[in-house]
Amino acid sequence: MTQQVKEILSWYGSDNPGTLTNLARLLNHGKLAGTGKLVILPVDQGFEHGPARSFAANPVAYNPHYHFELAIESGCNAYAAPLGFLEAGAREFAGDIPLILKVNDHDVLVDEKDPSQALTGSVQDALRLGCVGIGFTIYPGSTHRLELYEQIRAYAEEAKRQGLVVIIWSYPRGFGLSKLGETAIDVTSYAAHIAAQLGAHIIKVKLPSAHIEQEAARKVYEKEQIPIATLDERVRHVVQCTFNGRRIVIFSGGPTESDDVLLDEIRAIHKGGGFGSIIGRNSFQRFKPDALRLLNTIMDIYSDELAPIPSQLLA
Repeated sequence: MTQQVKEILSWYGSDNPGTLTNLARLLNHGKLAGTGKLVILPVDQGFEHGPARSFAANPVAYNPHYHFELAIESGCNAYAAPLGFLEAGAREFAGDIPLILKVNDHDVLVDEKDPSQALTGSVQDALRLGCVGIGFTIYPGSTHRLELYEQIRAYAEEAKRQGLVVIIWSYPRGFGLSKLGETAIDVTSYAAHIAAQLGAHIIKVKLPSAHIEQEAARKVYEKEQIPIATLDERVRHVVQCTFNGRRIVIFSGGPTESDDVLLDEIRAIHKGGGFGSIIGRNSFQRFKPDALRLLNTIMDIYSDELAPIPSQLLA
């Protein structure tokens, strides 16, 4: 057990040994084992965006086994997916990589300004499949947000009782936010803080822009001169808003980007003290040799031992 992992585990003092063991399994698996950093492969996009939009660019990705293999071969810390994809390969790849069950999902068959999520998996499903944790999406800004907060509270209570890790995808959207506002620095940092307050061990948010959505927040950002001009400064602020770096925050890879754009973002996350990335479309929509090269480069950036873990960065 490295000092980095020991320190991270110390931040979760109320959790039982089972949950801490599963969190340690995540942090001690794959190429980044022991560094305190994470790269997770998530493949919920087939449900969230549709199969053709998700997999047609790399047709082998229609096969659930492909994603297990990609996560294992690349040295990811974990693989996250909805119930069906995990059930399709959990037996064949049992013990090869930590699994995370995405327990709620949403489709795009109807254009919704105020989305919600359906409960599509359970804590018992996660235990049956040998998962280390559950993943749950909330939509701060949606009129359905309070219901989602209540749902994850109940799920988190059961998951922690059973020794599982809780990961919250915190994606602001809804009638109350502009499109720019969904990734505004004030909104993103608020969404990350909400996830931490809801009991998440790991929080997933999108990379924040320098836009400030709320006028009340703008006054504070300007008065206190909070640094947000560069992406690494904005990452540092999001980490600060999750208990001053005492909760694990990872950042979404988003839509498929060029290697140069994506790697610049990864460098900014690392410099800003982020804990890593959850890279879906930017990996499985590339042909496997290209995806493996890209993921290897991303992990090389995150494995730079000269970068402090966030609690040291924000001390």
